[in-house]
Amino acid sequence: MMFTQEDIRQIKARGSKPEDVLQQIEHFKNGFPFLKVTPAAEVGNGIIRLSDSDILKYEELYASRLEDGLTVMKFVPASGAASRMFKSLFSALEKLKEGKKASDVLSANKDAGLFISQIRKFPFYPVLAESIAKAGEQEDPETLLEYLLTEKGLNYGNMPKGLLLFHQYEGFERTPFEEHLSEGAAYAMDHRKNVKLHFTVSPEHEKAFRHLFQTVEAGYEIEYGAIYEVSFSQQHPSTDTIAVDLRNEPFRDKDGSLVFRPAGHGALLENLKDLDADLVFIKNIDNVVPDKFKGTTTLFKKALAGVLLHYQKKIFEYQKMLEEKHSHALESAYLAEMANFLENSLNVKPAADQYYAEKQDLVQYLKEKFNRPIRVCGMVKNEGEPGGGPFFAMNPDGTVSLQIAESVQIDPDDPVQMKIARHATHFNPVDLVCGWKNYKGEKYNLLKFRDPETGFISLKSKDGRDLKAQELPGLWNGSMSNWITIFVEVPIDTFNPVKTVNDLLRKQHQ
Repeated sequence: MMFTQEDIRQIKARGSKPEDVLQQIEHFKNGFPFLKVTPAAEVGNGIIRLSDSDILKYEELYASRLEDGLTVMKFVPASGAASRMFKSLFSALEKLKEGKKASDVLSANKDAGLFISQIRKFPFYPVLAESIAKAGEQEDPETLLEYLLTEKGLNYGNMPKGLLLFHQYEGFERTPFEEHLSEGAAYAMDHRKNVKLHFTVSPEHEKAFRHLFQTVEAGYEIEYGAIYEVSFSQQHPSTDTIAVDLRNEPFRDKDGSLVFRPAGHGALLENLKDLDADLVFIKNIDNVVPDKFKGTTTLFKKALAGVLLHYQKKIFEYQKMLEEKHSHALESAYLAEMANFLENSLNVKPAADQYYAEKQDLVQYLKEKFNRPIRVCGMVKNEGEPGGGPFFAMNPDGTVSLQIAESVQIDPDDPVQMKIARHATHFNPVDLVCGWKNYKGEKYNLLKFRDPETGFISLKSKDGRDLKAQELPGLWNGSMSNWITIFVEVPIDTFNPVKTVNDLLRKQHQ
């Protein structure tokens, strides 16, 4: 396939390379290979269950390292608009505007019916009611929905989740953005009282996020005795992927220019790699609760950080011995110790046919497997919520390690693979603690540790024409597939996402 000179100019202007775009088109043509999972990870085999004494031990380890100057940061993807959160309400509003009877619409649309019947329980109701009253209108279902969702009122249907009012307190309300400020102070405050948070936001909403922070910063610093360092970034245009038509030819706008689309949360690896901290917590924008329910989350976040530091200490020891070629590192007994730790503590199994007759081959293998970023992932029991599952999976080099796999990564036509997938007992609620420095304190190039063969293709449309879109390897699966991975069971209480507006009626958000 050949691009025109204008195509190449357009591609380079985005910070992309023509050869990378051609590779994306090849992925459209050939698809992505499925991940081969072996057993699903479970407690006792790939997932660690912490006892009360373990939790205390790891919490104390984390606190001790903070006192010694450990630098920490919290990373929150907050780019998405809340339109999907209000999907059922948009549908009901459309029907009402067509002149359908409200009782019929709300009876047929159960979600919208529940929303209207419980409207006064939502934290944004006072502001919504005030907006309607100022316009001199009545609070009928159509008016409530229109003033909530559109520019006529609060415009929530076009705003990011991070800026919506989620929780009601005595005399005030909080957005998810503010809840992350509060939560960050609880477990991500360093020894100098600094609380560093980084939010990825959409370009059109960054000004609003910055304005909100400037408005509330002083109050939160006084309340928590913290010094906030909040930064923002946007998804890099260079990470957008080309769209193609159903024949896998580049999709073009009416003016003939190529069409590119945001490549999913995997694109945020570019944002993540630009951050500098010894330890980084990753959590979604909508998975936050009011202060009265934060205790369990805070406790386990500290414990996960302690788990990472515990394993990282041994990993750093091995890195140093191998990299600096200490004579002790070449002793057979010590090599056996390292290999045992890699296989039985870090769950990295050698390839079936991998046998190291020469000592230097084993040393090289151990150097490669220890010299990687590390992540500890919280896993909750699967109770029907969507999310990637924890599995042992085959890597491109033939080794087996722990991976987070989304359902689309597993071959639906392979009965053995589907049986394994159905036996997954846990899933990942996007609860990660990451360390991406080596024993010298040098940052890894995170782009070297992703699997480019783990993307995802979906059908979309533009201007009434069908197109195919492509997502980059997901941030916590393909983009981190070659990281050292540790799974730890965390309580379901730590997972309280708001996927639809009625999730705010759950007791954890009231």
